[in-house]
Amino acid sequence: MRILSFLIVLTTLSSAADKPLNILFCFADDWGRYASIYAEHEKFPSPNQVVKTPNIDRIAREGALFSRAYVNAPSCTPCRSALLSGRYFFNTGRAAILNGAVWDPAIPSFPLLLKDQGYHIGKAFKVWSPGDPADAPYGGQKYAFQQSGGRCNQFSQNVDKLMKDGVPVEDAKQQIYAEVRGNFDAFLKARPKGTPFCFWHGPTNVHRKWVKGSGEAQWGIQPDDLKGKLPKHLPDVDAFREDFGSYLGEIQAFDAQVGTLIKRLEEEGEYDNTVIVISGDHGAPGFPGGKCNLYDFGVGVTLAIRWPGQPGGRYIADFVNLMDLAPTFMEIGGAPIPPGVNGKSLVSLMKSGQSGQIEKERDYVITGRERHVSSAREGNLPYPQRALRKDGFLYIHNFKPERMPMGDFKTLTDSFTPSQDDLENETYVAFPDMDASPAKAWLVQHRNDSQYKWHFDYAFAKRPQEELYDLSKDPAQTINVAAEPGYAEIKAQMAAELMAKLKEVGDPRVTADPVPFESGVFTQDTKTNAAKGKGKGKKGKAKAE
Repeated sequence: MRILSFLIVLTTLSSAADKPLNILFCFADDWGRYASIYAEHEKFPSPNQVVKTPNIDRIAREGALFSRAYVNAPSCTPCRSALLSGRYFFNTGRAAILNGAVWDPAIPSFPLLLKDQGYHIGKAFKVWSPGDPADAPYGGQKYAFQQSGGRCNQFSQNVDKLMKDGVPVEDAKQQIYAEVRGNFDAFLKARPKGTPFCFWHGPTNVHRKWVKGSGEAQWGIQPDDLKGKLPKHLPDVDAFREDFGSYLGEIQAFDAQVGTLIKRLEEEGEYDNTVIVISGDHGAPGFPGGKCNLYDFGVGVTLAIRWPGQPGGRYIADFVNLMDLAPTFMEIGGAPIPPGVNGKSLVSLMKSGQSGQIEKERDYVITGRERHVSSAREGNLPYPQRALRKDGFLYIHNFKPERMPMGDFKTLTDSFTPSQDDLENETYVAFPDMDASPAKAWLVQHRNDSQYKWHFDYAFAKRPQEELYDLSKDPAQTINVAAEPGYAEIKAQMAAELMAKLKEVGDPRVTADPVPFESGVFTQDTKTNAAKGKGKGKKGKAKAE
């Protein structure tokens, strides 16, 4: 009898071990490396000392937090193209740009490969966009579960509206969380019994725009809470502190949505059989050096992973590119890794049980950029960049230094400044590769103030062909030492290494002649997802269509 009982126990344990893991992927727009748990590892003043993300922190504490996770491109569509395919963004054809992106169905994507392995797949809100067809790598809208509502996508706007109708702020938030839960409920209800699942929660609330001052009004984040804690390249003035505080508020709203999904997993009895991955698609929007930039503020992102059965409390220092998530998910689901995948699965890291630098070959990351907004520059041309980030140095190569990095001046001239309203709300009136924002408005309006001219130039001025930053002396990456004789050797080494790696993986920017990104379908004009400034209208405001 004892032998029979022992065999039953062994059979039960074996079945549990063999049970396929579910995947919950929570992915926020424009969310850089900001979560309160990072403050425990930082030795300098930081916004992470202000933001509160208890649910993201929980996943990191029960699993692993990555200190060197980077997107492949600091622009929504190309970043997601890399993540979904496991390829470098520049190897995804027309999916390598934002406006004008088209998905090539011949490129395998991890969600559809998991579906082929028997996974129940689903998504809520943004997966791959803007682009045509929308969310194509996830099967378009066929696997969308968002019928309960999408007010989380404009979180501060919808909370503000409810508050104006007399609803208390916490009750207003709960209404929105209930929609997040309802969408996930529908997905779980549609799952065939015993089938492993992969669900992508992709709200857009951390993306511009949000209600001005909502960080304070909805989350109690005072502008002065950030005094002395903003990144060095941002002016430490009230306008920037208030705007950044509202950004942190949207991150807290995303964190609360994550908590809603975690609670539902626990209720379903699936929490301990689900790999939970939380990250974002690039740095902060509407701030200098963030979105559309290859500095850490633009490409460095939060990454927290909880893996059932693996030890928690880990802090991993390996360099990770988010395109590594595609082969990770494929490996979890038992899908074969298709040809053309450049990323490397993180399964070995997660199963190592270790912290710190675990695999010595993960000692660098390559990032890059081609075209973001279509008409940011004359002729709809890109601002092509590639960068090599290693321990100690960041090297950036700007292939077309004669072009404006954040786009042309547009309606801005020495004698004309677009209105406050336009600079806060109409991205195309000036430097269209930086989102409209109160921070952008303040910086443009103070461009002739000697105290802040450096900040304006940092954001918008032309850049040299080569940039090199010594992170041991300049972790904020604000002092370009590429032209200093003492750095000539390290610059030459990093430049050679970057170009060799790009050639090895077939980057068209360095292997094709002519370069495809400079003409044809890659430079067609498109007004996708934006309004285009068309000059001065009445009362000196810039019209938009």
